[in-house]
Amino acid sequence: MIEKIAQQIFWLGHDGFRIETDKTIYIDPYQIENGPEADIILITHEHFDHCSPDDIEKIQKPETIIVTEKRSARNLNGNIRVVVPNESIDIDGVHIETVPSYNTDKDFHPRENGWLGFIVDIEGVRIYHTGDADFIPEMREIKADIALLPVSGTYVMNAQQAVEAALALKPKLAIPMHYGSLVGSEEDAISFKDALQGKIEVQIMQKA
Repeated sequence: MIEKIAQQIFWLGHDGFRIETDKTIYIDPYQIENGPEADIILITHEHFDHCSPDDIEKIQKPETIIVTEKRSARNLNGNIRVVVPNESIDIDGVHIETVPSYNTDKDFHPRENGWLGFIVDIEGVRIYHTGDADFIPEMREIKADIALLPVSGTYVMNAQQAVEAALALKPKLAIPMHYGSLVGSEEDAISFKDALQGKIEVQIMQKA
């Protein structure tokens, strides 16, 4: 089942993903081409490379539901559900959990801002998008089958810290993100994959 669900996940570059099930779900679309219209859009926080109104407009339809935190919500229009960390929400049969997302050794993403990571349950497979985070203590308690982890450093955890996060999360599959756009390169993703060889399966995705 995890292999099947993994084939329904598309990396859009940077932290952006599209999940294709009977619903089309986007997470942090940024610098995307026009794609399938969204049923659900999840926005982790207000930074321009995550909350991009121009990109959201490309995939938004009148009935699209946007789930985000209060700062991002001020910059967006449409059917918006404002949430905080540690909530659960069900939208048209899709179960979504919010989790904290913040830095521990830098100040770009303070914990007190209430910014978000998301766990999306697809047919019982839990897909965890960390948002812009370091390896935070909460990750030791999160149950994830597929983990989407930043690897670039600078604003988020670097590849080695992402390895530590993956080992704590113990997903069946890890997918590196947050590289190849503003910061980080594919070398960070490769370093992450190499360090987890024989421990956790890692898939380096090509941009959809």
